Amino acid sequence: MAKYIFVTGGVTSSLGKGIIAASLAKLLQARGLRVTIQKFDPYINVDPGTLNPYEHGECYVTEDGAETDLDLGHYERFLNIFTSQANNVTTGRIYQTVINKEREGAYLGKTVQVVPHITDEIKRRMMVLGQGDKYDVVITEIGGTVGDIESLPFVEAVRQLQWELPEEDTVVIHLTLIPYLKAAKELKTKPTQHSVRMLSQEGVHPDIIVCRTERSLNPEIRRKIALFCNVKPEAVIESIDASTIYEVPLMMMREKLDMICLKKFNITPTQEPELVKWKEFLDKLKYPKNKVTIGLIGKYLELQDAYKSILEAFVHAGAMNECEVQIQNVHSEYITDTNVKEKLGGLDGLLVAPGFGMRGVEGKIIAVKYAREKKLPFFGICLGMQMAVIEYARNVIGLKDAHSTEMDPQTPNPVIDLMEEQKEITAKGGTMRLGAYPCVVKEGTLAYKIYGKANVSERHRHRWEFNNSYLEQFEKAGMVASGKNPATGLVEIVELPNHPFFIGVQYHPELKSTVESPQPVFVNFIKAAKEHAEKLSDVKNPSLQSEMI
Repeated sequence: MAKYIFVTGGVTSSLGKGIIAASLAKLLQARGLRVTIQKFDPYINVDPGTLNPYEHGECYVTEDGAETDLDLGHYERFLNIFTSQANNVTTGRIYQTVINKEREGAYLGKTVQVVPHITDEIKRRMMVLGQGDKYDVVITEIGGTVGDIESLPFVEAVRQLQWELPEEDTVVIHLTLIPYLKAAKELKTKPTQHSVRMLSQEGVHPDIIVCRTERSLNPEIRRKIALFCNVKPEAVIESIDASTIYEVPLMMMREKLDMICLKKFNITPTQEPELVKWKEFLDKLKYPKNKVTIGLIGKYLELQDAYKSILEAFVHAGAMNECEVQIQNVHSEYITDTNVKEKLGGLDGLLVAPGFGMRGVEGKIIAVKYAREKKLPFFGICLGMQMAVIEYARNVIGLKDAHSTEMDPQTPNPVIDLMEEQKEITAKGGTMRLGAYPCVVKEGTLAYKIYGKANVSERHRHRWEFNNSYLEQFEKAGMVASGKNPATGLVEIVELPNHPFFIGVQYHPELKSTVESPQPVFVNFIKAAKEHAEKLSDVKNPSLQSEMI
């Protein structure tokens, strides 16, 4: 039977429950255990697919097409394994299931209540991944903060499982904040005491307390927290601010977080954590040999979580190239023909990010034109690829009124158009092309050079597509469709052979980039940006080049 770890949070949100959960999972995995993580979110949306990125950050998409919380991205990046629909559950999905059962008469006329019906459904979903013989440990992250009204059913479900399961089969970790008051020059434990007391009042008693802090916890503070929160002193774990999230597993290993859990589970570890590749990655990340500046053209730049997977893919690709990747955010809404050189000059590469809606579209098109004409390494993702197609249609093929029917339903040249099966759909949630789809890459192209093979699979999240009615015109004008879906013929990749690096992809490659398997398009994009930076350096410093000769 699988063991269960529950991770709750207190005092404030955004403490990093997902990173702690992923770090612990990485350590247990590195000891040879089979581990998975799931996230329970307290909001009533069925999934985050219809949420504005400003509301909840990016929507992460799994292989099986589930639109999920961005924390699942951390789980996959740390563990290098796929998650699924079962790994992310919301209050909305729980209530939807229970109400559907009630309508079907499954409760035999009983009054449907939060306890036991809602909590029973929560428990069922908490334990479903642990059934069978697939995983040794299932880690469940409870979203929100202890004390929130909406998270109470999840806390109650954890209480019931603590009571129902053998004591050695469950561990509860509570992540909390130890603030530092500059005026008093001391760390304060009272918020943590109140948070743990609130959790205990709901009947859940934490086994481990992980303390987010800006300053190190001295032994006296650890003893104080242990005494008033009713845990052993060694179960008070310090989680001090780190320079990168990828340091956290090593920090948790030094704090023996994994060993404390294993001791509670009565599991004797058979090996030390195997983290050689992880440490090699960290060395490359912390001690780069080069530096590039990449322009990220988007419209949700005020919230970095809106492009979380892209930013992390740059971290992985940068380490692979032993190169520091500096991101220069450029809001597409404010790019014009007159200021584009000022905003994009000095960049080593340009990425046009995904998105929805009309706002900022013309700025993205102007940015693509700049990259194409100035031979600046270019990478377009989803909407970014579509903007590259529109720009090429307008400025090279000569279709001045070319557009996407998403932004201009009446355009006479819809080079980007809605998929046929999407045209009759009015509902928004879960109705896009979602999840992994195959792509056949044409030999002799940049895409084939990047992937090194003809058959690849990448994840999608979109409704609009390249309009194949215009494909012949594009290829005659020099833009190559180097990747297509084998079943539908839909264009997945476009590129320009007469450009140092110009590629647009309809899918979201950032979703499959991990520490141990950096995404190849990102890796090659950073490589091209590095070569561009070196050429610029040679041009700026000809005397240095002659001295080297």
